[in-house]
Amino acid sequence: MAVSTRRRREQIVRMARTTGLASVEELSAAFDVTPSTIRRDLALLTEQGEVARTYGGAMAVAAPPEEPLRQRTGEAFEAKLGMARWAAAQVRAGETVLLDAGSSVAALAHELRERSPLTVATTGMTVVEALGGAEGVRVECLGGTFRPMSGGFVGPLAEAALERMSFDRVFLGADGVSAEDGICEAELAQTRLKELMMARAERVYVLAHAAKLGHRPFHAWARLPAGWTLVTDEKADPAAVAPFVARGVEVITARPNGTAAGPVSPGA
Repeated sequence: MAVSTRRRREQIVRMARTTGLASVEELSAAFDVTPSTIRRDLALLTEQGEVARTYGGAMAVAAPPEEPLRQRTGEAFEAKLGMARWAAAQVRAGETVLLDAGSSVAALAHELRERSPLTVATTGMTVVEALGGAEGVRVECLGGTFRPMSGGFVGPLAEAALERMSFDRVFLGADGVSAEDGICEAELAQTRLKELMMARAERVYVLAHAAKLGHRPFHAWARLPAGWTLVTDEKADPAAVAPFVARGVEVITARPNGTAAGPVSPGA
C-alpha cells in the first residue's frame, strides 16, 4: 500500500537505524517507488542529518546529542506558550496535578500561578522555580537524581514518591512522540519515570510542538495509555497528526492565545 512521502521518509530512517544499512534497491521494492524517488529521499534525509549516504544506499547516523534545557527554552516559544495556555485552562481549582520536567511544561507552570488553590507535584526544577512563590499553590517536589540536561529528577527516590500520591492530571513533555511507540527520551530512567507518572493520574496530556511529532531522536520509549491527549500547535502538519488520530488519540492544536484550532478526532 502506498504511503505518504513524509511517512516513507520516516520509515526509511527507522529501517536504517534498526538494520544498520538500507540499499536503494531494497527501499525501492519495500515502498513500491522508483530508485530515483528513493535517491531524492536519501539526499534530503542526509541533508537533515537523519541518515548517512553510502555507496548504493544509506546507514544510520549516531543519535544526536541531547540539547540542554537552557538551549531548548527559547525554541518554538509561541507554540509552547499556546500549548501552556490551553493546558492551564483544563486545570480546575482544588485539583492535584503532576508536572514533568522540560521547557514546554515549565511554560505551563507559569500559567498556573494564578490558578489556586492548587497542589502541584513535579519532577522539574523549573516548575519549582516558577511556582515556588505563587500564593495558594502548594508545591511538592518528588526528588531523586538530578539530570542537568533536562532540569529534572529521575531514579528510585522519585519513583518511590510517586507511589504515595495520585493526581487528577499529569502533563508531560517529550523529546519526540510517536503514535506507534509513545514518548521518546534520551534515557530509560526518564521513560520509566514517565510511565509511572501516567499510571498515577486520571488524565494524561503530552505537550509536543509540531517539530516533535513523529520525531525519533533516541531509543528510549515510554508507552502511552489509552485515552491520552496530545497537545500540539497549529503549525503541525496534518500528515504528522493523522497517525495519532487514527489510533483514537484526542489531538488539540493550540493557537498562541491558548484557544484550540482542534480538537482533531478520527474521521475529521
